[in-house]
Amino acid sequence: MKKSVTIIILLVIVIAFGGSMYYLYQKNAEDPIVYETEQPSKQTIIKKAVATGSILPLEEVLIKPNISGVIEEVFVEGGDFVKSGDLLARIKVVPNLNALNDARNSIDEARIALEDQKRNFDRQNGLFDKGVVSKVDLERAQVSFDQAKQAYRAANKRYDIVKTGTTSGFGNAANTMIRATVSGMVLDVPVEVGNQVIESNNFNEGTTIAAIADVEKMIFEGKVDESEVGKIEEDLPLEITVGAIENKVFDAVLDYIAPKGEEENGAIQFEIKGTLKKQDSVFIRAGLSANASIILGRADSVLAVKEALVQFDDKTKLPYVEIDKGNQDFERKDVELGISDGIFVEIKSGISEEDKIKVWNEVKPDEFAN
Repeated sequence: MKKSVTIIILLVIVIAFGGSMYYLYQKNAEDPIVYETEQPSKQTIIKKAVATGSILPLEEVLIKPNISGVIEEVFVEGGDFVKSGDLLARIKVVPNLNALNDARNSIDEARIALEDQKRNFDRQNGLFDKGVVSKVDLERAQVSFDQAKQAYRAANKRYDIVKTGTTSGFGNAANTMIRATVSGMVLDVPVEVGNQVIESNNFNEGTTIAAIADVEKMIFEGKVDESEVGKIEEDLPLEITVGAIENKVFDAVLDYIAPKGEEENGAIQFEIKGTLKKQDSVFIRAGLSANASIILGRADSVLAVKEALVQFDDKTKLPYVEIDKGNQDFERKDVELGISDGIFVEIKSGISEEDKIKVWNEVKPDEFAN
């Protein structure tokens, strides 16, 4: 019995030893892990923040009438260049019946007063010829008569203005002639012949006859997310790309950041504005959608590596890379980082351009053969 137990124990030991040897053999037979390497390169790194928006004129003037009526004729259309004082449209006045009636009553009252002053002047003139009244009394009667004539003429002109919007002697000053108040391009004429328009006053904005702007002074107006607004500041350079104009980048300068954000779709957005530098060769239409890259930092032709090659120490949190010394033997090198664009990061010190940096995704030798 004891002999059988001894034999069984020996067999277990032999089998265990054989299994261990087979496992070690299999491990030694596996292909070794191979790490790829990459070398640093010279890169121009630009750190950006992106904003979406549109291209708008720096100053856009809305031309509105000073009198209500109906558009009788339009003399311009979108795209026309005008100078200050150029005629844009003519309005036909549709008189207000109450105002027209009041103006007519004023004429009647002025005529009655004029006739009364004329009788008084004739009377004073006759008495003066007879030596009954003095010359001073005659002159007073003459002044009153002249004032009555002036009031009658003014009442007639007021009636003409209420009825037609103008009167004799006013010419270019007539309210029915809508003229440009600034020079520039006509961006839009939102009215047509026959449209009724309302005058601009303290209680009403009035109907826009035309929109005029200087298209040589354009701005980018857009919005940035609250996560980006803390990184930007005024006077930073912008690179504007317009969707409708391919392969063209427009330079601009950030000159306004809204002090207050607005909520849009659950996120806080801040308005920004940037003035575009004058472009002589390209015409940018107002209202085109555009994207702005806000240049937060720039490093030209600096030593850089891909961000994926950089590791950080678990304790010190300092960056480092591993350099190939040969035969897959790697040495740790601490590095000093500069700016990053999310793909490449600037290396200020720690390695040279000739160093081969360990790529942290391991490969098998047979992968090289494929």
